[in-house]
Amino acid sequence: MKVILLKDVKGLGKAGDLVNAKDGYARNFLLPKGHAVEATPANLKKWEEQKAIEAQKKEEEHKEALELKKKIESITVEIKAKAGEGGRLFGSITSKDIADALKSQHKLDIDRRKIELKDNIKSLGVTEVDIRVYAELVAKLRVNITQ
Repeated sequence: MKVILLKDVKGLGKAGDLVNAKDGYARNFLLPKGHAVEATPANLKKWEEQKAIEAQKKEEEHKEALELKKKIESITVEIKAKAGEGGRLFGSITSKDIADALKSQHKLDIDRRKIELKDNIKSLGVTEVDIRVYAELVAKLRVNITQ
């Protein structure tokens, strides 16, 4: 029996998938528990419309992410920090510091968890930092650490 999943079902599929389930499993578990609906022509039409809306929304989000990537790659963030001999910082610059500087200097609100630092910045100079703006889009931000 073909069913449209309303919730994730382990071993069968994710919410929104059209899957083939065994008749007994679908009638006795999936349909009564509200995990799925039968794939009737009316439900299939609704499902296709919903998929089209989701695809359009993803396309818009991707375009916004591309614009954000261009904006991020065109700017440089300046952060002042105290340093000792040889340009070593007292302490380090974290992703939270970079996010705060982006917000105050360029009015960009980027979540600190999207800033991918392999290790905290511990020296003066310009460093390139990766920022994940979308699932597969990574922007390179230049961070200039000065004294």
